[in-house]
Amino acid sequence: MSLYPSPDLKVTLASCQTKKARGEKITCLTAYDYPFARLFDESGIDILLVGDSWGMAAAGHENTLAVTVEEMLIATRSVRRGARRALIVADMPYGSYHLSVSQAIENAVRFVKEGGAEAIKLEGGERRADIVHALVQAEIPVMSHIGLTPQSVHRQSGYHVQGTSDAAAHQLLQDARALQGAGAFAIVLEGIPRELAAAITREVSIPTIGIGAGPDCDGQVLVLHDLLGLSFRPAAKFARAYADLGPIVRTAAESFREDVENGKFPTDQESYHFPRHSSITIL
Repeated sequence: MSLYPSPDLKVTLASCQTKKARGEKITCLTAYDYPFARLFDESGIDILLVGDSWGMAAAGHENTLAVTVEEMLIATRSVRRGARRALIVADMPYGSYHLSVSQAIENAVRFVKEGGAEAIKLEGGERRADIVHALVQAEIPVMSHIGLTPQSVHRQSGYHVQGTSDAAAHQLLQDARALQGAGAFAIVLEGIPRELAAAITREVSIPTIGIGAGPDCDGQVLVLHDLLGLSFRPAAKFARAYADLGPIVRTAAESFREDVENGKFPTDQESYHFPRHSSITIL
């Protein structure tokens, strides 16, 4: 029996944990604004991740490193207004938790108090365990993220599959154990071999959310723009497009341009008029 017979039931940390226990898959999509948050929420998506992927997908940056806390707060507030049942998780952008534990807590509190987030996500494994623990002690739920971590693009020499050597695979297993021990409620596994993702999913008792990590994770996440065919970059192997909105949007814009240029928009019926018996005279 599904845990969510009605879309009105709120998704929580506990319900995500129950899904893992029952072997039911968790769904997650990124969202950055009110319209898509509302549409995804009404579609029954479990988790809306306000990802720092906004920097690349929506703002056109080369990577996610330029994204600021203020930009993420604007996006988080917008998503919060659009979602009623989904769990709202906000990404901590690069530089917002890297200097100290106190910095991490201060910024995470802003995402909860000002942004309306119900949890935050931060990248890094065992070396971030102290931050995860401190945030959880401050009553802020944490989703961790290991494997291919976009904020480590320079250290990882680009966007490459991680955990492909014996040592690297064992480290990712250790990372997952440490993050679970620190109190993370879920772990995103990105860009790692399917077999490793499956092993981590068996190893930990908290949900794993895969992106480029194969089908054996407890859930899956996709970036909004990849889902809808709105990415202008070469698609990753795992980024399945469920719609191709690019040509539709382009055609709509071209039709609008042509109608304006040819005097077909707006029509008289699409225009406002003075009241029929008005005495107003325009010279």
